[in-house]
Amino acid sequence: MTAQMQHLPVETPKGLGIRSFSDAGEAVAYLEELYATATGFLSARFAEVLKAGMPTRRFRAFYPEIRITTTSFGQIDSRLSFGHVAEPGTYATTVTRPDLFRHYLTQQLGLLLENHRVPVEIGPSMTPIPVHFAVLGDAEIEVPQDGALSFTLRDVFDVPDLGTTNDEIVNGFGFHNEDGSGPLAPFTAQRVDYSLARLSHYTATAPEHFQNHVLFTNYQFYVEEFVGFARDALRDPDSGYRALVGPGNDVITDPDQPLNTPMKLPQMPTYHLTRDGNAGITLVNIGVGPSNAKTATDHIAVLRPHVWLMVGHCAGLRNSQSLGDFVLAHAYLREDHVLDDDLPVWVPIPALAEVQIALEQAVADVSDVDGFDLKRIMRTGTVATIDNRNWELRDQSGPVQRLSQSRAIALDMESATIAANGFRFRVPYGTLLCVSDKPLHGELKLPGMASAFYKTQVSRHLLIGIRAMEKLRDMPLERLHSRKLRSFEETAFL
Repeated sequence: MTAQMQHLPVETPKGLGIRSFSDAGEAVAYLEELYATATGFLSARFAEVLKAGMPTRRFRAFYPEIRITTTSFGQIDSRLSFGHVAEPGTYATTVTRPDLFRHYLTQQLGLLLENHRVPVEIGPSMTPIPVHFAVLGDAEIEVPQDGALSFTLRDVFDVPDLGTTNDEIVNGFGFHNEDGSGPLAPFTAQRVDYSLARLSHYTATAPEHFQNHVLFTNYQFYVEEFVGFARDALRDPDSGYRALVGPGNDVITDPDQPLNTPMKLPQMPTYHLTRDGNAGITLVNIGVGPSNAKTATDHIAVLRPHVWLMVGHCAGLRNSQSLGDFVLAHAYLREDHVLDDDLPVWVPIPALAEVQIALEQAVADVSDVDGFDLKRIMRTGTVATIDNRNWELRDQSGPVQRLSQSRAIALDMESATIAANGFRFRVPYGTLLCVSDKPLHGELKLPGMASAFYKTQVSRHLLIGIRAMEKLRDMPLERLHSRKLRSFEETAFL
């Protein structure tokens, strides 16, 4: 900010202060009122400035905030891993898009009020809303590129500050708010807004279309099968599914309606088979590599999905495996490196029993094989994830020794990243892969072999992932969100 601008008066929205609530629904309604007032103010002022040029004052509005103060330990059901603060004190979080997170906020605040029996305070925070995020949902306003205006944007409005947009809370780095209060939620409003903007960019779909059950894949073939499954589901009035949403936010409810796919697909094409309460399934084609896997999960995590699963291809490492066999990951060898600074490699990534059981049952249901016979088509064990797709072209002695010592049965480039980020973000996770090649045994992924494999296995593999999600959807949230994912000091919000 220039010295001249530092002396300009600051205009902010008026009339909305701090209120106490003992009802979660009323508290969320006030959060929505605060947010709508703040973003409406910024959008209106920004539109005026674009027309009139340099103003004689700065404009600023603030994120809403939730705050609670407890003076005693609550009588908490020890089976629950969320919905309560760890010890007496003051806890707070800033909030963005309360309309998008209405159900989540109502649920989390309801548990907090029930467990601690003290009111929550709702009011404006001290954290300014960047104008870029405030106008993001206004189709009539576009933020000009830097230098396009006759003045510096940051002299008049607050802009995104990456210095305060981080993962210190979920990484367990002892984060506290500036006033000393503890964090109430895993992400601050700025962090959420940043990811919501990135999601729209990478997937070409709006955040509100994302469902609570997310499938990740690394091949376009799965997308084609998913669209076919979605059309069949829309034909069935008893399926509970309402619509299919594709890139470009194209929504179809008629199973025979064409899906208008953009000429230029986004980096991570994403499709949503929607259901009431966001209880449907989202499929994200993250492509190949741990960097994409981290990018996708970094941003989807702020939506607080109930579970995410990886369903993709892998290299089988055992002679007893055949092309088309399934691999259910029970452990991960992490050589992807993209999360080393956030989650050290010595941190174990445990298998989650609820997810493992759902996946195994789904394999049995779809394949019509169960019991001991499941071992004919599925192996459980360690999945190794690496960051070098062509590791075979280097000296193999080191990698092969590590794979053998770890007891790995499969190798890919995404699964451990997705599982590790699920662990880091407290999102239940799982992995079911399908063997598409066996590089250690001379069965390479060649065009003819791949085509036959895709025809016979992709449809069944995807259906298994969908069936597992449907089983997990019927599970109570407090059971699915295992205490395995919670550390010593956790946020009250899931």
